[in-house]
Amino acid sequence: MIEGQEGVTWDQWVALARTAEAAGVEALFRSDHYLGIGREAGAGGSLDAWTTLAGLAAITDRIRLGTLVSPVTFRPAPVLAKSVVTVDHSSGGRVELGIGAGWFGPEHEVYGFPFLTARERVALLREQIEAIVRQWTEDDRAQPKPVQKPHPPLIVGGSGKPGTVGPAVRWANEYNTTGASPEVCRERRTILDRACEAAGRDPATLPLSLMRGCLVGADEADLRKRAAGYVEIYEPGRSVDDYLGGVKADELIGTVEQVAERLLAYEQAGVSRVMLQHLVHEDLAMVELIGRELAPAVA
Repeated sequence: MIEGQEGVTWDQWVALARTAEAAGVEALFRSDHYLGIGREAGAGGSLDAWTTLAGLAAITDRIRLGTLVSPVTFRPAPVLAKSVVTVDHSSGGRVELGIGAGWFGPEHEVYGFPFLTARERVALLREQIEAIVRQWTEDDRAQPKPVQKPHPPLIVGGSGKPGTVGPAVRWANEYNTTGASPEVCRERRTILDRACEAAGRDPATLPLSLMRGCLVGADEADLRKRAAGYVEIYEPGRSVDDYLGGVKADELIGTVEQVAERLLAYEQAGVSRVMLQHLVHEDLAMVELIGRELAPAVA
């Protein structure tokens, strides 16, 4: 999971995608923001998410591609639906749509998107999801249809609130939550189960996924080197010892063995898959490590 708004260049996207595919990583997800947030707020900038994914689809063969998440405020539903279908065709059926209500006000101001209230954005989320699914499946005027049947996987992002859980239960293939501990994930899994049961849906058909920051090293020395790179970019002035000393027991920061153990705790909490947020996108060696050592350790 790459935060594209943090100044990721096209050459870096190509390197990330090819490295991930060669290392056996299952999927490459990216954020859908237009304005930098972390490295230098407002200054990072981003290539458009769906145009980027279309380009990456053409230079890869196996890896799945998707967004976490596309805000409903950026594009009309028919435009987003058509963008996803386009990448589905160019990738041979390897695309997934993560969709959410949107939250980052400054980028809306800079690019002229109406931000709306939280209530309005959640209402728009439900409307867009329904419109997108209908365009993919029921409206014969909207052609071509997706390669994947009945349609590309649809992931709804949220924190377990009714406004996102409701449309997820009705239309989604997956519910994604961000930055939560195993205990919180267990609570959100229970919320999903109850909502599915109330709607007459088998809870097993709506898996829960998690997006969470990851920093993994082959050993302690490698981890410290990687932590130094992270601190230099995101927390300048902080020492590596202080940073690593503040890592919580459930954070996905540690050696391969430590992170694998924490991922298994998430599995026991009801999480079906985890999108590992890789913030130092220049570090291709960590992408290789995830694919070749971490993924097999939790397979």
